[in-house]
Formats: sequence, structure tokens, C-alpha cells
Amino acid sequence: MTAPALIALAHGSRDPRSAETIHALTEVVACMRPDLRVEAAFLDLCGPTFDEVVDKLVRDGHDEIVVVPLLLVEAYHAKVDVPEVVEAARTRHNVKIQVTKVLGLETAFFNVLDRRLREALRVNRVREVDALVLAGAGSSDPLANAVVARAARIWGARHKLPTIAAFAATAPPAASEAVRAHRNDGRRHIAVGMLFLAPGALPDRVRELAFEAGAIAVAEPMGAATEVAEVLLARYAVGAVDLVPLEAMFADL
Repeated sequence: MTAPALIALAHGSRDPRSAETIHALTEVVACMRPDLRVEAAFLDLCGPTFDEVVDKLVRDGHDEIVVVPLLLVEAYHAKVDVPEVVEAARTRHNVKIQVTKVLGLETAFFNVLDRRLREALRVNRVREVDALVLAGAGSSDPLANAVVARAARIWGARHKLPTIAAFAATAPPAASEAVRAHRNDGRRHIAVGMLFLAPGALPDRVRELAFEAGAIAVAEPMGAATEVAEVLLARYAVGAVDLVPLEAMFADL
């Protein structure tokens, strides 16, 4: 039996670097699981759209699809946008579509944050760090922002450094405010990590504001890291199992 197809569903951005990164991530996933049909799709601002990808998969004979939202927190896009486009696709086609949990903030992602930070420190020839800022997108949902704040505490504890969560939009503090808060406490070697999957306008804003406020290094987004691909596949595995009817699972018992 053919395995369900996998759609990695990202928000989308007008910045071409964002789509390039998402496609690179799906290529990593496809290399890890060459037996799977793996496609990238976007909710908005760039293509291919979710509808276009589903249409293509149906034309190619796929009748089961697992959708993994490439989102780091459960906020508006996960709660509203993703269910809407999936329900619309189910209505148009006789196809089973299972949506998994978002990627979230898995422990393995802190290894990626560390690696990206080391790269930024090396590029900027920084030898000393006495404070960190962890920047996320920001949301009108306080629970989503609380997830980023918790991630900042965990990341800071890993390095035994004071760490402040910052947000690119919607919620305070901005990256500049977080950097200045550290400086007001006497810290002078402040580095910024990026809790984003891909480059775009929001990460660029974080970078600009952080450097203006005196940060010594700003890391790149996580990108097409192996750890992200592994979590994506783990989400897919759960979704694929959820597509199997209970009677089929217990048929041989």
C-alpha cells in the first residue's frame, strides 16, 4: 500500500529566501524518506498554494495526505487558516487529509539555535557573550507568546546566561527593547537567537533593531536543519497512523 503523501505547509512570504528555505527543508525530508511523496505548500503570499498541491497529488492518484504545519507555535494560522484550507480541499476532493500538530518547540531545536548562534559569533568574531535574546514572531495569542518566553528561559538555562524573549510584531518587547534591557543591567556582550524557520521581513526587522540597540551578533533562522526535518517526519508518522481505521489496526489481533 502506498504511504500517504506529505505536505509541509508553511505560512508563506513575499521574500524569495523564505520559499527557498522551505523547499530546501522538504528536500532534506525527501532524502531521509525517499519512499514518500513530499511537497511544500504555502498558505499565503507565495506559491504553490495548498489547493494547487492537493490538486496535483489527487491527479497523481494520491487519496491520503498528511499535512504538517510548519509553525513553531499554536496561534491564529494553526487554529484558523490551516483548518480552513484543509476543509476546503476535503470538500473539493474525495481524499483523506490528516493535519498533525505544528512543529512546536522540540528539545532538538535548541541544538539548532546553538549552532546558528555559534555561526553568528564566529562571523562577527565575538569571543564573549554575557546575555541572550531569543526572538520569535509574536502573536495576539498570549499563550503562543508564553511558549516563546518559556523557550527563552530554557535556552538561557542551557548557557547559564540571562535571556529575554523578544517579538518581531504584535507583542512587546521588541528585539531592541530586550537588548537595551540587558544593557541597562550592565550587560555589554548581547547575542540574539532567531526562533524562525526561514528568512523574511520579520527576521530582518529583528536583526536591524537588535544591531541598532547594540547587539554584538544576531543568528540566522533555523533553516533546513536536519533536526527540523526529523521532527517534521515524526509529526508525519503520527498523522499517517491516524489515517488508518481502527478496524484495520486490530484486524489481525
